[in-house]
Amino acid sequence: MLWRPMTDADLPAVLAVAGVVHPAYPEDEAVFAERLRLFPAGCLVLAGPGGLRGYVVSHPWRPGQPPALNSLLGGIPMDAASYYIHDLALLPDVRGAGAAGRIVDRLVVLARSEGLAGLALVAVNASRGFWERHGFRVAHDPALAEKLGSYDDAARYMVRDLTS
Repeated sequence: MLWRPMTDADLPAVLAVAGVVHPAYPEDEAVFAERLRLFPAGCLVLAGPGGLRGYVVSHPWRPGQPPALNSLLGGIPMDAASYYIHDLALLPDVRGAGAAGRIVDRLVVLARSEGLAGLALVAVNASRGFWERHGFRVAHDPALAEKLGSYDDAARYMVRDLTS
């Protein structure tokens, strides 16, 4: 399996993977298409036998301000100081093979190359342990409670510092 750049032609397969991995957090194709258009370097797919096995969507963003679920960005802010991992999804049959860890490492390199101070994400689907193993920690911010609640009660905003 190989991570490669996402293309517009991949979007139907990306939506299919999202439907399997994140059925409780549906997002419109327009959300994925906009992220791909705004920051193609942060949109990759995991290609393997039988087609697309996973994807990641990520981009520079403002720290402490995760975009709302299923919302368009309009653009990448000029004052973006963090790298936001919007979504990392792998089909169940390819989990545990190291693909997720490889893409996280690649995103860290990308964030550093963009001169960003850290990474951020909203952890869902009991993924907190995975992210903690990759250097992320829960950032408690009462101001985010309503936005995180749009996911579910277990959603956590997590950050990883790249300055040290």
